[in-house]
Amino acid sequence: MPNHIHIPILESIREGLSWEERWRGTDKGLIACWEVGRERSKKESELADRAKNGELPILGWKGGVDRAIQKKSKYGTLRYLALWQGLRGEDLSIDLSEEITITCTRTGMSVTYTDDASKYAEP
Repeated sequence: MPNHIHIPILESIREGLSWEERWRGTDKGLIACWEVGRERSKKESELADRAKNGELPILGWKGGVDRAIQKKSKYGTLRYLALWQGLRGEDLSIDLSEEITITCTRTGMSVTYTDDASKYAEP
């Protein structure tokens, strides 16, 4: 499995793949999440605009924030990050060996996106 997954935004959304191929392939479902984000951006322009403005809205994977909490940071999944990149109309660009931290422009909360599930698992 490659450490870095990169697909240009101009690449067509894949069609005709089985559920297994989309979600359990070597990319761990990141490409499918990114494609879902691209599709959602067409149907939910307000949500896409919020993401483009740097907000981290609730999207179905751990990593979104709807309000500031006492802790100033938390962890999220790379699947969230992939969906968010698609929603913003960006290339899919995720390095599985690195963590990336993004601060939500609306709440000021920082979220670190990681492939380490133990970091974002419920306590």
